[in-house]
Amino acid sequence: MGNKRQRELAKQLLIMVMSSVVSAIALNEFLVPGKIFSAGINGVSQIIATVLEMTGMHVSTGWFILLFNIPIGLLGWFKVGRRFTLYSIIVAILTSVLTIVVPVHNISNNPLLAALFGGILSGVSIGYPLKYGFSTGGMDIIAVVLEKTTGRTIGTLMMMINFTIVVVAGFMFGWESALYTIISIYAMSRVVDGIHTGHQKLTAFIVTSHKQTVVDELNRTLIRGITVLPSTGAYTGKENNVLMVVISRYELYDLEQAVKEVDEHAFVNLVNTIDIEGNFISQSEQREAKQAQQ
Repeated sequence: MGNKRQRELAKQLLIMVMSSVVSAIALNEFLVPGKIFSAGINGVSQIIATVLEMTGMHVSTGWFILLFNIPIGLLGWFKVGRRFTLYSIIVAILTSVLTIVVPVHNISNNPLLAALFGGILSGVSIGYPLKYGFSTGGMDIIAVVLEKTTGRTIGTLMMMINFTIVVVAGFMFGWESALYTIISIYAMSRVVDGIHTGHQKLTAFIVTSHKQTVVDELNRTLIRGITVLPSTGAYTGKENNVLMVVISRYELYDLEQAVKEVDEHAFVNLVNTIDIEGNFISQSEQREAKQAQQ
């Protein structure tokens, strides 16, 4: 068990470093030189750095990414959850430092190629952290906090921020720049969906012959309702069980690790859930329930 956890931690650390490197390359080698703007905090930071450069002040985009993520990190620490926020802020800091260190160089003089490759690399740098249970900080943390306080979905909030970035880019740097920004953001979102999932809710069907141990581990890790369905393997004829549980996308990594901890041979099938009715508790309600159990 200990070795598995060490391997998982090492894998997460590797993902943090690699996603930061890829994000810095996307910004400094493709997006920044072409005046094509990324999504979220990175895009806002780019706009501010570009405006200052027009006035004769040369400040790296990385400094603004770092500046914005300090208060966002403090907000997430108290409102979202410490593990998610800590890992996310580490990625944000690494990205900031690498963006400051990596020189800005225009690899492609073709703005369409710059928009596509910048968007694809940004999607890779966002998708893999989400897949492994954290994020790249910035707007991801703000969106989670605002979702709890305003009731708006994360997707709606992110769309509003990105729309604002596109409009500002159009008015300040020309509508051609805004159109390339839309292409970049679209490419990024498609890659994130391919690596992780664009849906808020997932239904997991877990086929296991160790029903109780898996249920106990899931109950320890997540506070979600679990439906147990008796089943029989058509090929082997062995009796087993299917556990059905609905989760949010941020719980996917925790669910996968919980199942692997107690049953390496369990079969997990994930299905996109369009809508749910009934009692599906929020992350804050989960945190309160866990504190009540302790």
